[in-house]
Amino acid sequence: MVLDLSGENLKFAFERLLGACDEQGGIERFSYALQVRRDAFKSSFNFKSPTIPGTATFQALCAYMPTVRRRIAPYIEHSEKNKILKQALLILQDGAENVVDADERINKFCSAFPKDKEHRWVWDLACEILHGTDPERYPLMCRWIWDTSTNTGVLREIWFSENLDHVIIDVSNNFETFIALRQELSKYLSENGVYRDMLQVVDLLQAQIYAGYICEHGSTYIRADFTNPEDPMMHIRRLLGLDGVSSKGRSRLKTIEGQSVQFDTNNFLS
Repeated sequence: MVLDLSGENLKFAFERLLGACDEQGGIERFSYALQVRRDAFKSSFNFKSPTIPGTATFQALCAYMPTVRRRIAPYIEHSEKNKILKQALLILQDGAENVVDADERINKFCSAFPKDKEHRWVWDLACEILHGTDPERYPLMCRWIWDTSTNTGVLREIWFSENLDHVIIDVSNNFETFIALRQELSKYLSENGVYRDMLQVVDLLQAQIYAGYICEHGSTYIRADFTNPEDPMMHIRRLLGLDGVSSKGRSRLKTIEGQSVQFDTNNFLS
């Protein structure tokens, strides 16, 4: 599968990413943060022998999933919904070392929840867990990477077209598309001097691309949640969940009442 991407748009986004990172310690700093996040997922989920992390650990992980953390509270706090979530998590993990049925596994996970707008986040939850636990096998596949239902995402922002505003991109949001996108971005980065931490840099580049969309076209709601003109990396940190917990343990994971869940950052992703 070959995706028709814009080299000019990629060049612009990559230069913006490097410039923003350089102001805050370099791209290596953010690559390392993503590796720490990955280690937390790997220690909590197991594709060979499916396991469910404890409530405190799962809550902490949810704080690092930006499109999940404000909506998942009922499935943590209500016992019946929590049972549904746990069973779906076991199904998602079982045999996940085999990517051949990746799309089927994600769809089965999502089918355990109501099919309405309020539950669109469950797709992201599945994709975050797969990618977080085994990023080598599973690329980042969240809706902000590509969402066919809205024709928006990273893929659209770097799609090559002279009249993009009037184009419906006929590309499915399946595993084949996401892995092809990662391969294309990896090739671009290697041709432009990136030889280390490729998986992490690809994710950072994708976040930079979508951050540009948020700045230029985001709705008032999106802007209020993501925009901070004084910090060019804030958008990227939020999209990748790196802002999940502050140094004081204050989390972006919300309870049903809308209160922030508090964590002990000395013991988890500090």
